[in-house]
Amino acid sequence: MQKTLFKMTMGLGIMVLAAVQVQAQTCAPREEIIKRLAETYGETRQGIGIARQGAVMEVYASTASGSWTITVTLPDGMTCLIASGQSYEDMAEALPPNV
Repeated sequence: MQKTLFKMTMGLGIMVLAAVQVQAQTCAPREEIIKRLAETYGETRQGIGIARQGAVMEVYASTASGSWTITVTLPDGMTCLIASGQSYEDMAEALPPNV
């Protein structure tokens, strides 16, 4: 019984944490997000990729401060901040040899 109660409590805690993270996610028109990243953090686009359903994933970073941000822009033009952090490093690793 205690194990079941513990699992239910942990599950509820994880769901609450996930809800808080979703609520904290910032979305705005792309132009506003890009301007704020540039002016506030000195970040510029360092990488780009196509995600599901026509969304565009971009990585912005500042080589001066090391801050970085991952955004996703939806087809309707809204951009959401997905993750951010510090200690960004630009890397260009060679592909592994064909085996």
